[in-house]
Amino acid sequence: MRLTSFTDYGLRALMRIASDPARGFSTAELAGEFDISRHHLAKIVQRLSQAGAVAPRRGRGGGVTLAKPANQIRLGDVIRWLEEDQALVDCFMPGGGTCTIKNCCRLRSRLRVAENSFIESLNTSTLADIALPALAAGAG
Repeated sequence: MRLTSFTDYGLRALMRIASDPARGFSTAELAGEFDISRHHLAKIVQRLSQAGAVAPRRGRGGGVTLAKPANQIRLGDVIRWLEEDQALVDCFMPGGGTCTIKNCCRLRSRLRVAENSFIESLNTSTLADIALPALAAGAG
């Protein structure tokens, strides 16, 4: 299974935010640390906010913070939120995609089981398990 860069950067952002959960992180700061577009990171943060993983904080010390403790954010759920628009294979697309063998295919159900197992396996870990150490959080 290959994750999109959207998910990769989302996980990195969460790991960084979890390294100092009391602090607000601006999207500009995080984008600079990861050397990615601020606009791209803003979309990622918006998706994480809609999922309830992060919350914007206004005012002094504002930015984005975790919406709940890191030990309550399961990694498989994060992957599911960030990959929700990305089907593992074409036949997983709404309406079955463009696959011409979907009515007789015996692979689809096995891929669905594998995908669910992947998510379930990651859900045995939380963001707290992978949070960056505070001293190494800014290192490259």
